[in-house]
Amino acid sequence: MSESREYFTKQTEFGAIHISEDVILSIAAAAVMEVEGVASLNTAFGAELQDRLVKKGTGRGIKLNLDRESLVVECSILVLYGPSMQTVGTSVQDSVRQAVESMTGLTVATVNVHIAGISTKKV
Repeated sequence: MSESREYFTKQTEFGAIHISEDVILSIAAAAVMEVEGVASLNTAFGAELQDRLVKKGTGRGIKLNLDRESLVVECSILVLYGPSMQTVGTSVQDSVRQAVESMTGLTVATVNVHIAGISTKKV
């Protein structure tokens, strides 16, 4: 997503709805953390955005890109030791897609999950 754009727009028959990037980041982060087997978001992910996101306190470990009219979400996570990484990754994809689409009405084209490491405890 270009750094100058801070809102995603959804056109309706009555006008436009503008949704803050921070809102979508928060929704995606909450959806990731609800998944069984996720230890935490990888806070080092997206270093070019990290300073801005840390100051606002949302979305660390998540990046958003608008691909035509659909959203691409990149999530970087640490998984708990034990569960299948493929199962955790697929669950993250499903959770993020469902949460973002149901709460915003935007179409999520892709949810890419980057497993950056393993942890022995939930952070």
